[in-house]
Amino acid sequence: MITNGSQQCLDLIGKVLLGRGDPCAIERPGYLGAIQAFSLFEPAFVPVPLDAGGPEPGALGDAARAGARLFYGVPNSQNPSGTTWSSERRREVAAALEGTGTIMVDDDAYGELRFDGPARVPLRALAPERTVMTGSFSKILAPGIRLGWCVAPPAIMPHLVTAKQASDLHSNTFAQQVAARYLASIPVDDHIARITGVYRRHRDLMLALAADLFPEEVSWTRPDGGMFVWLTLPAGCSSLALFETALKSNVAILPGLPFYTDGGGDRTVRLNFSNADEASLEEGMHRLARALAGQLRSAP
Repeated sequence: MITNGSQQCLDLIGKVLLGRGDPCAIERPGYLGAIQAFSLFEPAFVPVPLDAGGPEPGALGDAARAGARLFYGVPNSQNPSGTTWSSERRREVAAALEGTGTIMVDDDAYGELRFDGPARVPLRALAPERTVMTGSFSKILAPGIRLGWCVAPPAIMPHLVTAKQASDLHSNTFAQQVAARYLASIPVDDHIARITGVYRRHRDLMLALAADLFPEEVSWTRPDGGMFVWLTLPAGCSSLALFETALKSNVAILPGLPFYTDGGGDRTVRLNFSNADEASLEEGMHRLARALAGQLRSAP
């Protein structure tokens, strides 16, 4: 099903699968757009801790056995952390959901933007009857095109279609024609290779600058794709205070607090490396490093 951006998929999934008080499992930290979309249906969020390999299978299994209606995750280059689930963890997630009533929502917005290593198997290939998979043309064609897609099992798709019809009757026809013409005339894999090459250079530059400029008490992720690096600040530092300080130097960062449904995240920060050129990235990282050093000096 073609949608008006992959964000609409989340709204439709929420309409079909969630009701007031229903348990809804989500990664911790989780994608802010999903938290916003699902919050409208007033579920009871059940955070599943995320580590370097992916979501913790034990916590996910507990949530599924407790009746979670769905588990939402971003297995490839997660927003906000940049984490990619390992192949083993994907199998463990599928096993944890087997025999339960929990639907896996695999948001694959960043799957094509991979820099290092081979692509990982999608959750839908491991549990096709239990997985709804969504994706976006925005990340590989143009952000403003606002076209996404959703693939779902036969037991779920008719309900998503009904919700879509009630929402907007159909997706933007003109944007679909533009995308169809582009895909028919331009080797899209070559285009994806070009943009991932640029993003890889930007990631490498950001990580190198972080290693050179940031205090040793700061740690960060090394994403193998996508758009984001996730910082963890030392004890006594506040991401919100850092945001306010950096903004005075005309540097915008995103504090981690909104990505946590149960509180927390005050020492985490999301950085984006896809949107700025290399000169701007370098200048921004120097300004952010100065803001960080100043906050560490003033920390109790």
